[in-house]
Order: sequence, then C-alpha cells, then structure tokens
Amino acid sequence: MSDELARIAAALERMSPSPEAAPDFDAADAFVWHVEPDRLVPVAKVSRVDLSLLIGVERSRNTLLVNTRQFAKGLPANNALLWGARGMGKSSLVKAIHAQILTEGLPLKIVELQREDLPSVTRLLGQLRNSEARFVLFCDDLSFSHDDEHYQSLKAVLDGGIEGRPENVIFYATSNRRHLMPRDMIENERSSAINPGEAVEEKVSLSDRFGLWLGFHPCTQDEYLAMIHGYCAHFGIAYDEAELRAEAIEWQATRGARSGRVAWQYVTDLAGRKGVALA
Repeated sequence: MSDELARIAAALERMSPSPEAAPDFDAADAFVWHVEPDRLVPVAKVSRVDLSLLIGVERSRNTLLVNTRQFAKGLPANNALLWGARGMGKSSLVKAIHAQILTEGLPLKIVELQREDLPSVTRLLGQLRNSEARFVLFCDDLSFSHDDEHYQSLKAVLDGGIEGRPENVIFYATSNRRHLMPRDMIENERSSAINPGEAVEEKVSLSDRFGLWLGFHPCTQDEYLAMIHGYCAHFGIAYDEAELRAEAIEWQATRGARSGRVAWQYVTDLAGRKGVALA
C-alpha cells in the first residue's frame, strides 16, 4: 500500500511541478522573452548603434530620450509607438536610448517581446511586476492582420486590466503602420460591418492608447549622405568625398529608396572594400 501511495505522490508531483525560480535580473541589462516554457533569457551583448549616429530623427530622439529618462528615474512617462518609414532607425533608436540611459548611471532593463508571443504577455508582466527593477518592454515591427486576435493581448500591456499596468514597466513598439492595421483591412471592416464605425474602433483605438506617437519619414539626400559620413567618421573609414558621393547615390538608386538602413548597407560594403572592421 505504501508503494502505491508513493507512486501516486510522485505522479502528482510530476503533474504539478514546483514553481520556477524568479528570474535573475542582475544577470544582464537586456532580456528576450521566450515561451514553452516561459523564460527570460539574458542578452550579454545587445546589437545596437551609438545614439549620435542616428541622423534625421532628432525630434523623435529627443522626445523618446526625455520620456525614457523620466521613467528610469521613477517619474511618470508614456508608452510610445514609433511608426513610419522602413529602415529609418525606429528599433535602433529604442536600443540606443536604452544604452544612453545606462551610461547616465540610471538602472533600466529592456525586455524584447516577439509579436507572436503577445498572448503570453500577462504572464510576463507577472514576472516583471514582482521585481524592483524598471523595464522597457519592447516589441519590434508590431502590426495586425484581419484575422489576428493578438491585439487583444496588447491591451494588457497598455491598460493592464483590473490590476493596471505594472508601475515599473513601460511599453515601446515600432510599426510601419500608424494604426497597427493595414488600410485595406480598415476599409473592408467598414464596408461589411453592421455598424461600420464600431467595427474598427476597437483595433484602431489601440494606437490611441500610446501616449507618444513618434513619426519617422523618408530621409532627404543630404540626410542620407550625412548618415554615411557619420558612420565613416565613427569607424575610421577613409574615403574620397567625390567618389563616396557618387557611389552612395548610385547605391540608393539601385534600391529605390533612401534610409538609414540603406546608408548602413552602403557603409558595410565600403568598409569591406577598405578592409575596415565594423566593431
């Protein structure tokens, strides 16, 4: 009989494992959230550029820096949506500002959350809520399709439900869309709904829940060239001005766009040809 009880007890223990240990937030300043099983994985070295190298986004940079500094100091601050043109440094700005805040001696953690893991955000917030640290919860390339219900989970971050958003968590997201949903989806919902206005209100209003809307627009040719000059100076890449200008303009012409990403791609090619490491 005692053997049977021991087997039953062992089976129950396997079905109800002991709770996982609390994350070690002293292990790093940056983490990535994973599910199945839930865990926060520390990032030893974050892939980012220096804040001074982000050119053409000065207004957004200054606004987000002030907001993040307020939050790191324990003062009121807003969730932020960085939206607009591709390749103009939206995600780079978030990571660069986090680094800047650390250099100022203010303790701040950043946690990256993948869009597809939004349904687990309540569990993540539960782990962050119990910490004395302060966190920027960061979701890159956030958007929703017509049959995507993940936007419901986003409300837990922005509004926090009955518990409210944890005081030590702020949410930054980047998106190519100002309203987080494609225009054809908005028009389709309006044309097929019994009450067209209410049909899209819930999804469109997600954007309204962000206190800061920071727009990023395509850069001018002068800004594009200034980005390249800044990278070359930072990494010590020698160049002939006339040759660089001609190559850089041809480079962006072949891609049909000017952006910070295109500027970086050109600099990467130039550094490789010049034998200069980008580290």
